[in-house]
Amino acid sequence: MSPRPRRSWLFVPGADAAAHEAAARSGADVLIQELEDFTPPERRPEARARAAVLYDRWRKAGKIAAVRVNPLESCGHEDLTAVLKGRPDIVLMPKVVSPDQVKALEHATGGAFDLVPNVETAAGLLNACAIGKASRKVIAMLVASEDMVADLGTNRSRGGEELAYVRARFLVECRAAGVEAIDCPYTFSDAKGAAADARYAKQLGYRMKSLIATGHAEAINKVLSISAVELKNARRIVQSFEQARKEGKERAKVDGKLVEVPIYSAAKRLLSSAAHTPPPPRKKSR
Repeated sequence: MSPRPRRSWLFVPGADAAAHEAAARSGADVLIQELEDFTPPERRPEARARAAVLYDRWRKAGKIAAVRVNPLESCGHEDLTAVLKGRPDIVLMPKVVSPDQVKALEHATGGAFDLVPNVETAAGLLNACAIGKASRKVIAMLVASEDMVADLGTNRSRGGEELAYVRARFLVECRAAGVEAIDCPYTFSDAKGAAADARYAKQLGYRMKSLIATGHAEAINKVLSISAVELKNARRIVQSFEQARKEGKERAKVDGKLVEVPIYSAAKRLLSSAAHTPPPPRKKSR
C-alpha cells in the first residue's frame, strides 16, 4: 500500500452529485462511490456513467478515488464494465464470504486494481484470513456494522457492545493475512460518538475506519492521526532501549514500564509511519 494516508474511508451515494461535491470537501482520505445499498437499482446506470469524471475530480481534490461495486453474483459485472474505464484507485466488493469471490473479482478486474473485500456476515468473519490471502491485490479488508448486526440477530447500539468480538477478531484475522483492517462505520449522526468509536478502534489496533457521514471525517482523522504525545513517547522508548543495549542490558525501563524488543519495534514503526501521516487537524478558529 502506498504511504498516502488512508485513515478515513467515506461511502458516498453513487448517483448523488451534491454528495460527491460534499465528499470532496469532507476531509476524508478515501472517497468511495457506493453502487450497492446507497444507490437505488434504477439509478445505477446514471451512477456508472458518472464514474470516470467523478474519480478524476476526486483525485484532483487530493483524494484517493474508490468504488464499491455490487457482488458479482448480482450486477457487479455491469458495474465493473462501466466504472473501470475511470481507473479507480481501489475496488471494494460487499458480502464476501469466501476466497473464491476474491479470486473472481481479481479476474474480473484484470488483476490491475487494488482490492478491498467487505466482510459483512458471520460466515465471512470465520473465513476472513483466507479471504485476505486469496489475492495479492487485496490491500485491506473492511468489516461492516449494520449487515453484520443483522446477521447476528441483534440490534445496533451507540456503544457497539454487540460488535466487540467481531471487531477484535476481524483485526486479528487481517493481521494474520498480512492486510490492513478497516473498522466498521459509526452509523449514528453525532461526531462526538464517532470520535469515541474511533478511539475504541484505535485501542484495538485499527489504523483505518469507514464512515457514512461527511461530518465525521475530521473527528476520525484526528483520532487516527499520530499525536505529538505518541511521537514523544515513541522517541523516548527508542532512545531508552538503544541506550540500554549500548550498556549491555537486555531491556529498558520507561515510566516504570519494561521496554523489550516488541515494544521497541512498535515504536520504530510508529516513527516511520509518522513521516507519511499528516498531523491531526487543528481546531478551526471562530
